[in-house]
Order: sequence, then C-alpha cells, then structure tokens
Amino acid sequence: MTNRFSYLCALLLSFCAVPSLPAQEETQPGRLPATVASPTATVSLPSTPTPTSSPTPPELTDVLFKNLKARSIGPAVMGGRVSDIAISPYNPFVFYVGLGHGGVFKTNDNGVSFESIFDKQPMLSIGAVAVAPSDSDVIWVGTGEANDRNSSGWGDGVYRSTDGGEKWQNVGLKNSRTIARIVVDPKKPDVAYVAAMGNLWADGGERGLFKTTDAGKTWKLVLKAAAPHDTRTGCGDAMIDPANAETVYAALYARQRSPWSFTSGLSVTGGEDVGGIFKSTDGGTTWKKLGGGLPAQTGRIGLAISATNPRIVMAVVQSYEGGFGRLDDLRSKTGGVFRSDDGGEKWTRMSTMDPRPFYFSQIRIDPANDQRVYVLGFALLVSDDGGKNFREDLSEKVHPDCHALAIQPGTAPPPKPPKPEDKNKPPKPPVCQRLLLGTDGGVYQSFAGGKNWDHLNRIPSGEYYRISLDDTKPYFRIAGGLQDNENWVGPSGVQSKEGIRNCDWTALAGGDGFYVLFDPGDRDTFYAESQQGEVHRINLRNGEIRRLRPEPAEGQPRYRFHWNSPMIISRHKPGVIYLGGNCVFKLTDRMEKYSVISPDLTYNDPTKTNATGSGAENYGVVFSLAESPKRAGLLWAGTDDGRLWITENDGGKWTELTSNLPEPAHGHWIVRIEPSNVDANVAYVAINAYRSGDDRPL
Repeated sequence: MTNRFSYLCALLLSFCAVPSLPAQEETQPGRLPATVASPTATVSLPSTPTPTSSPTPPELTDVLFKNLKARSIGPAVMGGRVSDIAISPYNPFVFYVGLGHGGVFKTNDNGVSFESIFDKQPMLSIGAVAVAPSDSDVIWVGTGEANDRNSSGWGDGVYRSTDGGEKWQNVGLKNSRTIARIVVDPKKPDVAYVAAMGNLWADGGERGLFKTTDAGKTWKLVLKAAAPHDTRTGCGDAMIDPANAETVYAALYARQRSPWSFTSGLSVTGGEDVGGIFKSTDGGTTWKKLGGGLPAQTGRIGLAISATNPRIVMAVVQSYEGGFGRLDDLRSKTGGVFRSDDGGEKWTRMSTMDPRPFYFSQIRIDPANDQRVYVLGFALLVSDDGGKNFREDLSEKVHPDCHALAIQPGTAPPPKPPKPEDKNKPPKPPVCQRLLLGTDGGVYQSFAGGKNWDHLNRIPSGEYYRISLDDTKPYFRIAGGLQDNENWVGPSGVQSKEGIRNCDWTALAGGDGFYVLFDPGDRDTFYAESQQGEVHRINLRNGEIRRLRPEPAEGQPRYRFHWNSPMIISRHKPGVIYLGGNCVFKLTDRMEKYSVISPDLTYNDPTKTNATGSGAENYGVVFSLAESPKRAGLLWAGTDDGRLWITENDGGKWTELTSNLPEPAHGHWIVRIEPSNVDANVAYVAINAYRSGDDRPL
C-alpha cells in the first residue's frame, strides 16, 4: 500500500561523516571499499578490466520479477476503515465500498463476494462513492479520505465510470486532496456536486463545493469561504433535495493538521466564523447562510434530508461555544443534533449528541420514516423520536468507529393489522430493514433495521502499519499491526486446497496495532505494540498478556511515545529489545526489565509536545530505530523533528549526524533507517515532509 502514495519519497543517503568505525573485516575482492561517499560526493572505484567475452547480465527486474504476480494472503476477518458505501438504485444486490486506504470494492451478489475495481488507479485513498440515481452504470469516486485522522490518506481528484466500475477516468479536481461527499442530480447523471475539503496539512488547493454539468469536463466552484479563509476552509458535506434538484445544502468547515496538533473552526480562521450550513435554491448560483436556531462557532457538520418530506432537514453540528468535554464524551455543550421542518429556515436543537466530530459527523434519516434518525460515532446511535433520544443497542457485535451508513429505500415492511388490545394506539411507523454499515473494522449488513448484523468479512482491506516475518518452515509467518484492529499473525501458505482462510490468522493484543516481534526461542510468544508505546508480551499457549510499557518513577517527567513507536529485536544479543520514545529504551528479560540508554534525542520543543487527546499528535520522539546487522552495539535513531543519531556502544555514547543530511532534508520527519547488510558504515535513510505541507522529493 505504501508504494502507492506519492508523498513517501525516500531519500537514500550514505554517510562519510559517521564517527570512524573500526573495520572489522578486510575488503574482499569484488566488493566496495569500506569508505563511503557523502550525499554530494562521487564514489571512485578502482579501475578493473572488463571481460569482453562475458555477456551483460540481465537487470534484476527481468530476472526476479518478470513472471511474479502478487497473491492475496488475507486476512479479511478484521476488515479496515470504510469511508463510504453506495447501493445501486436498480439492483440492491450491487453495492460499492470505498476504503480509507484500500480503493473501491464492488459486489454483484449482495456481499457474498467482492471484487476490487480500483486497483489500477494511482490513488487508493477514498473519500466518497456515489451511484447516479438515473443510471446505475455511472459511478463517481472522490479520492482522499476526508476524516481528519493523522493516518488519513489523500487523493488526486474525482474519477468517473460509465460501465459500473470496469473502466475509470480522472475527471478533474486533482488538487482537491480530500473529498467528503459526491451527490448526483436525481435525473441527470452528468450533473454532480463535489464537497472538497482540501489539503489536511497545508493551505491552498481546491476547496469548497464544486459543480459539473458535463460529466466532469468542466467544474465551477459554486460555494467557498471568503478570502483569506478559503485557503483552509473546505466543504464537509452536501445534499440535494430529492424532489427539486435546484435546492442544494452544503456545510463549510475549516481544519488543519500539523505534526504536533489538530485545529479546526475558529482556531484555523483567526476567530472568523466562516463555517456553517448554506442553502441554494437555484442550483448553486446563489447561497444563503442558514441560522434560525443553529449555533455559532461551528466546526464539522453532517447533513441529512428526508426522502418522504424534503422540507425536513437535519444536521449534526459541532460548535465551539461553551468549551469542550473529554475525547470520549458523546455530547456537546452547544452543538448536537438539529432539525428543521421548513427547509432550513428555523432549527430546533433536538439532542446534545455529537460524538468526536472531526472523525465522524455523519447523520442519516430513514427513507421511510423521518422519526428514525441515525448518528454515527464510536457506536451506531439510533433515535425513534426525531432525534430527541438516542440509544446504542444496535451496535452489538459491531466494530467501533462508524463512518458510513447506507439505507436501502423500499425495505420497510407493510404495517401489520392492529391487535384488538392495540386498536386505540397509534401504529408504529415503518422502518427500512436493510442497512449497510461501514466501520473501522469493515462492512456490516442488517436485514432487521440494524439488528442481527452480518460481518461481510470477505474484503482483504486491513490497513497494516508494520509487518515482520519469521523463519518457520515450510511456510514462514507474517505478523503485524493494523489500524484500529489489533495485531495479527498468520501463515504465508497452507497445505490446503482452500488456501489461506480467515481462521488461519490469530489476533494478538492491541488497539491500533503496530510493530510485532517474534520471540526467537518460543514460537508461541510475541511482543506487540499499540499506540503510545503500549508494549505487550503475549503467550498463545496459555493466553497470558503482560503490559510492559516503560514508566518513569513517580514524580518524574513522563516519557513521550509516538502513536507508532519503533520497536526492534536485536540480531546480536538474544532477548534484547529496543523501543523508541523521546529516548531509547533497552528491554531485557522478556521485556520485564528496561533501562534508558540515551538522553532525549529530540529538540523537546515545549510548544510542540503538549497536545492532548488520543496520542495521535504526540511529537518530539524517536520515530525510526535500527540496529546494524553487521556490528553489535551499533544503533541508529531518527526523530520526527529531524534529528539523526548513532551509537557504537549500545547507547553508551550517542553522536548526532543531523548536520550531515542534505540541507533540504533538515528538520523533516525521519521515517525509516535501514542499515546495510554489507558495510557497517552505510545506512539508508528515508525522509518525508508531507506533514509540513511539502510533497516534493527532497
């Protein structure tokens, strides 16, 4: 997946300024001398006569990769983050699933099987999927996930297919980066609105609500924030009145990330309240900002409109008035669920419910019953009284973090004749029974109005942060951590005609999973890591799980750990594990003991190391850590604030190499260090700067 992202531009560096490491082996015939060139120098090799009789050897790509094809080894059981779901209006057995990092999958048989239909496109991060209501062969896809996580990917605009996803064409908005919603005219498949959020990490780009009337040949920006705030404000949601395509609603929302923070609303726009809900009655030509009971100081907003009565409009609104609660607080002090019965002129605050707005902010109205309202959050929340009261009882056995919900119209059962004892009671309104729910754990389907969910675990869409391998024979094992789906281990092959199945994979401990290490002396013991350095030892034989994150003594400064902290096992010292925080830790005795073997290797800027929240904005840490396979005690460490270090004696002394990096790389995130397997003086360093708004190769 990583190689599909254009922003991961690796800078391969060889360092001549490594502190003089004594040679431990003589230069052998046919290999390079131990002296390594600086990034700007040229290596001069001894002149060697070239045999004229030997043919030119083929390139490695010809030898190794010509006849090799990738094969799927799964797993699908844990799913992955779903950003959108769209059901075909003419054949409900056909629906499309957009993934935050895995492209688009299509099913023609109601979820029995899925086909990946977007793999040949250059971008696999998906924000929105839409099927034209008047022509089910016309599919629109907006690339770039619009949820504002630190792990959200981005795209290169809008794609369109006219044959149900067989072929795709990029139809523009290539600088939109992230797309929150696409809505298509009910009668005209060539007319669509695109809610573009723009770059999560930098100013500028294509932001706002765009409209096309010619299938994407041309686009018009019909709604945006006033300058200069249009550089950070995008359109977070949009919808069309199903009875009158000239009536359009849209929500503007300002937000931006840095490597150490996330800000939105007035904090991004210098106190200007530029967000909110807007309405057009002339197809986007003119717009009116709606008030009439809506709160001010808005952040992210989700919109919904009733199919049975389009004058009923609802919104889940983030508001900064009144302050903030805890991360897991489901309720807002001034925002929440709002309802209008007159097309947006007047609004009533129905509920304070608004869970974690930057990650969710999705609301749906049942197509058959405007009193049935769904709000997506950590769980699927449902109301049967128009949004006044919500309950969570529909989320049993469903993976948390709900991002997408599609409701199939026409699946409400006919009303039953009232029983004699109920003849004076009003009949229960109908509720659509077929729901498709997209979560951080994949897709779920219900034919009972949100009860009795079936996990459609047939999509291999897990989002791996890291993987590691062992040397088990005849099939080696793969272990790794997934976004919000624990750590897992499974085989590279099985002796079965069925191939690798979901049941061949075993879940290990974790929340979000990251690094997993195999114990070299016990095949049933693993060392796994979750966010913020939460390391565990897991024994699959007896089920023991030990939490073993290093903790400082009481009253001492806390250690800082990244969302994805590096963890490696020594090749030279059995039982030794190294873990990166703001310093480097050495863990021994099966992780039961630890020692600190470095000072704080970061700049430790206090203005950038105090973010609150889930840990996703933790900064000023070692992000990359590596041990030389050639020499014991030789460790490399790279930080997220751009510092590069080396130690030759297992942490006894550290020497900084930051100044040896080429100038364009200074201050940028060091994402990976790979020491040479041949020469202990050589290492390859990958650096990127997209979190600083720079996608260019350094």
